[in-house]
Amino acid sequence: MSFSPLRRQLRDIFDRLLKRYGELCWWPADTPFEVMVGAVLTQNTAWTNVERAIANLKQAGVLHLRGILELPQPELAELIRPSGYYNVKAERLHNLCRFLAENGGEEGLRKIDTTAARERLLSIRGVGAETADDILLYALERPVFVIDAYTRRIFSRLGLMEGEEPYEELRLGFERALEPDVPLFKEYHALLVRHAKEACNKKPHCAECCLGPVCASVSQPG
Repeated sequence: MSFSPLRRQLRDIFDRLLKRYGELCWWPADTPFEVMVGAVLTQNTAWTNVERAIANLKQAGVLHLRGILELPQPELAELIRPSGYYNVKAERLHNLCRFLAENGGEEGLRKIDTTAARERLLSIRGVGAETADDILLYALERPVFVIDAYTRRIFSRLGLMEGEEPYEELRLGFERALEPDVPLFKEYHALLVRHAKEACNKKPHCAECCLGPVCASVSQPG
């Protein structure tokens, strides 16, 4: 089925999550560049591991564009070891930083429209759609809805998607229904992540779920 949720459905889900968890004010970072680094490091790992890796970069005094670019890849990999897949991520961070250095840095990206910025980010080796959209939404304040595994899990259980739809179909479905709203998109994404970790786990805790009244899975046997 095509993912075409109604605005009232998405707002109802958001309101229930917000009432349950309150405002989360995600993404935790001191600078837009730190957001970009975190977006690469958070691939396939828990955020607590990302925090440890970022703390290492800060302690070493290299959490800035030139610092990472000038750091040999083996040394960078060792600093970000807590994030897992550290050799791969070190290469991806260097790729991202070289791209930024060649394109006017963060300010260079801010000068172009969202579609063009997204295309350029996706051209970087190792930067996929979710990472690019994390950067656009949280670092550049662009109204792009981030789709992750938690979003697919929750909304497939709610009965609003199958869960295997293409990334772009899901992203555009949210954006069309909700209309451009950076603060809403940030908070919605953060709430979905929190809910997936606390209630809608791989083995869900349906009795404790604030979305139970609107969830298609709750009434299903098993």
